[in-house]
Amino acid sequence: MKRIKIILLAVMAIVAASACSQSKSKDDMEKKNVLVVFFSATGTTKHAAEELARIAGADLCEIVPAQPYTSADLNWNDKRSRSYIEMANPQARPAVKSIGIDIKKYDRIFLGYPIWWDLAPRVVNTFIESNDMTGKTIIPFATSGGSSITGSVSALKKTYPSLDWKEGGLLNRADEKSIRAWLDKLGY
Repeated sequence: MKRIKIILLAVMAIVAASACSQSKSKDDMEKKNVLVVFFSATGTTKHAAEELARIAGADLCEIVPAQPYTSADLNWNDKRSRSYIEMANPQARPAVKSIGIDIKKYDRIFLGYPIWWDLAPRVVNTFIESNDMTGKTIIPFATSGGSSITGSVSALKKTYPSLDWKEGGLLNRADEKSIRAWLDKLGY
């Protein structure tokens, strides 16, 4: 009988220790406030951002240009289009509307955008420069019709070397399985 009590006490101690470690992990995750912030010109990146925020349990925020992009603005074949002119000028910083979110409360920021000319659109630069992202972990994600994310992430890292950039990824397939696989790859 004494042996049974000792065994039961040992099992209970193991179960309690396991519950404490699970609780601590959950508490640690809750302390990591996560934000998915994105710019989307046509809705493709918005869909990916919404799915990512849902799956990651993150808050969601859209970067909205002060002057919305029209179809004509997005015609990358027209050298007079707004997107073409902005992307040809590395110093261009299109105005954006206030995001209405306090960036300070977030530890991890997923930053999403479509790929334009192998880069993040200039409104993304406006967002970064308008918000103090120091001390935040920034994980870029993008959507693209044919480019990889590599060039855009390299340019962002070069332009903002003091920020803590993590590996980026394309989320062209914004389905749950693809997003979960990407998050697992990141160790999220």
